[in-house]
Amino acid sequence: MFEKLSEQLVPIAGRLNNNRFLSVLRDAFMLAFPLTIFGSIFVVLTNLPFLNKFMSDGSIANFRDMFGIASSATMGIMSLFVVFGIGYYLSRSYEVEAIFGGAIALVSFLMLTPFVVQPENGELVTGVIPLDRLGAKGMFLGMMTAFLATEIYRRMVQKNITIKMPPGVPPAVAKSFTALIPALITLTFFLGVNILVTQAFNTNMHDVIYKAIQAPLVGLGSGIIPTLIAIFVIQILWFFGLHGQVIINSVMDPIWNTLMIENLEAYTAGEAVPHIISKPFIEIYTVGMGGTGMTLAVVFAILVFMKSKQMKQVGKLGLGPGIFNVNEPIIFGLPIVMNPIIIVPWILAPMIVTLVSYFAMSSGMVPPPTGVAVPWTVPFFINGIMATNSLAGGLLQLVNMAIVFVIWFPFLKTMDRINVQKEKEEESKTA
Repeated sequence: MFEKLSEQLVPIAGRLNNNRFLSVLRDAFMLAFPLTIFGSIFVVLTNLPFLNKFMSDGSIANFRDMFGIASSATMGIMSLFVVFGIGYYLSRSYEVEAIFGGAIALVSFLMLTPFVVQPENGELVTGVIPLDRLGAKGMFLGMMTAFLATEIYRRMVQKNITIKMPPGVPPAVAKSFTALIPALITLTFFLGVNILVTQAFNTNMHDVIYKAIQAPLVGLGSGIIPTLIAIFVIQILWFFGLHGQVIINSVMDPIWNTLMIENLEAYTAGEAVPHIISKPFIEIYTVGMGGTGMTLAVVFAILVFMKSKQMKQVGKLGLGPGIFNVNEPIIFGLPIVMNPIIIVPWILAPMIVTLVSYFAMSSGMVPPPTGVAVPWTVPFFINGIMATNSLAGGLLQLVNMAIVFVIWFPFLKTMDRINVQKEKEEESKTA
């Protein structure tokens, strides 16, 4: 059965993992990662729950005004970083000048962005860009624009529709002239699209894409059923030795990151966090508890209750990395890969924990993640508190660890008995 499943899944997973556009999308989001971490640090600092104990309301307001720019200039305009990253990495994958690809993608996106703000009960303000267009609301249009703009640019370059400069011209000047005609063609195209949409239909591309594509996809991705399906596929892929997170996150990250930014925008505005499912939810309440499959509880169970020398050694090797959510020693050392004895807890535990976490947050017992990006290497309990800005977020992880422990324990005992019997047989042979 496992061989048949492997024959079907491995080629599909390999194609997804090696897909040019999914790889570029993953790299573009990673470009924004250190910037969002910086912004998240100051969101946490300016929203600590005990600030009112030693600061007045006016001091808290001033404190937040001083440091609020840190999140606005990073997470608040995350779409800009992703757009530039797509243009840069996609151009580089085609071996054309990457920096111009990134710049052209960025300008193309801005070309479709309305430079007007309409305050409630106020006059129309022109010459400014609404921040929400550069954050969560503009994410999908930004990605689509970046891919299309870069494809137009690189095709022009590869077909030599460029200006050739004579030898001896400085390289920076020559590259600029090489990109001139492709840039003119690409930007003219997006200028025409913007004129058509704004003049003929009296709207803008941001609203068109948001209503037609982004809102339905985000609504779908924020549901518990699609999330459970994603978790299931991640676990299955890892069972066959494929990096489930890299493959599935390439598809789901645009949705989960958009949900994260919407949460952060609401949280920093003092409003209720709108989504439970988001990128931090997936990171903190699955990977952030010892790695994929929440195997830190498995390590504790092995070290405390198992008798097999082999399993004890694997547990010792996996403890240090597991605290920082690295669990390859367990996945390949226990092993979990292609081990039919533990496929049930490997798949079942993350799905049950995801359900428990979701209902704990939807019932109001635990606040949902605020949208703050927490580095995935932060140990569990601490990362749960940071993600939700509440002690309840860390306590929920302790409950989840207990659930994983209970689900895994009988299967680990089965493995332990088998391994102990084998060790005894080997000892008797050598005696």
